[in-house]
Amino acid sequence: MPALTDAECSVIDHYLAVVDLTARINPARSSGHTYTCLRAAQSLASEARDLLAALELMWDRGEREIHVPTLTQALRALDGERRASRVTIPS
Repeated sequence: MPALTDAECSVIDHYLAVVDLTARINPARSSGHTYTCLRAAQSLASEARDLLAALELMWDRGEREIHVPTLTQALRALDGERRASRVTIPS
């Protein structure tokens, strides 16, 4: 796992939480229970606000660039590719 600022860690954590919640809402991969999707959608709103707050913190601290290679490495270390694949429609 690469060295990240606290704000970058927060961005990664909240981004992956948004991805996980979006995957739970995905009707193509759903368990078929409306309540599960409802709870995920409710949580999605607060996670999106937290992601926004993390990005605003980066901006306020003068972090004007996203370090793509570093954050990509962090996403891969946290199984981001598999988690993001659950958001797509299966073949």
